[in-house]
Amino acid sequence: MESLIKFVQEEFVTKNELPTFSAGDTITVYYEIKEGEKSRTQFFRGVVIQRRGSGTSETFTIRKMSGTVGVERIFPINLPAIQKIEVNKRGKVRRARIFYFRELTGKKARIKERRG
Repeated sequence: MESLIKFVQEEFVTKNELPTFSAGDTITVYYEIKEGEKSRTQFFRGVVIQRRGSGTSETFTIRKMSGTVGVERIFPINLPAIQKIEVNKRGKVRRARIFYFRELTGKKARIKERRG
């Protein structure tokens, strides 16, 4: 049964060519939104909180501040609506999932930039 699921995922799921990024990186995701007959491109820029899963079912969570409210969004890696991903800054963090970042405010909520 597992091999059948794996076969279907490899054959029919479209794989996006994306840059490498990890938790702590600041990225911009450009994705397409359909409203009725019209479609437009919208972007979501924020810090990657986590990458979860593997293969075709992998997802990543991005957090941004909209005024004083924190907004998180979960994107599947192979979402057909994703047009491109830009890596704006590479962050230096020591964990794969930085959930502690949710409670930080002000200057404490800054992530050091990784060199090279």
